[in-house]
Amino acid sequence: MTKALLVMDVQEAVVARYPDPDYLPRLAGAISFAHERAMPVIYVTVGFRDGAPEVSASNRMFGRLRGMPGRPNPIHPDVAPRPGDIVVVKRRVSAFTGSDLDVVLRAQGVRELVLTGIATSGVVLSTLREAADRDFELTVLADGCLDNDPEVHRVLVEKVFPMQAEVTSIAAFTA
Repeated sequence: MTKALLVMDVQEAVVARYPDPDYLPRLAGAISFAHERAMPVIYVTVGFRDGAPEVSASNRMFGRLRGMPGRPNPIHPDVAPRPGDIVVVKRRVSAFTGSDLDVVLRAQGVRELVLTGIATSGVVLSTLREAADRDFELTVLADGCLDNDPEVHRVLVEKVFPMQAEVTSIAAFTA
């Protein structure tokens, strides 16, 4: 069974809103470990066409982007994809919604996902729930996730995620 590391929403503009100087070096360690083991590394970014025609004005999270010019939001250079890594663009909070992630995972024979990303209460939670419903085996790297609310992060990784995933640290994952 193939396992893949998902690195979600670590685009420069997102990382800038979640100041933690230790986060990117920790995440880079998990990415390097995956590369050393020939584990697929799949980056998931959020992006919209110019004017965001795929977003409803009633969407509370993304609706403000309607009509705005598209602008690049590259993955942070400290954890940038290497040759052979896959980049998937999503259109909503979950990595699956509006993307070809499911097609990529099936084509790669992936049945186990290791989740990281920003934010714990956003992309990680939404992707975990949808991946569990799709019968993937799941691991969450708790310190590979960030949230602006430390209490929300704690509740998710200690109480909610363990119902559907193994929750561990980057150090334990790479040991």
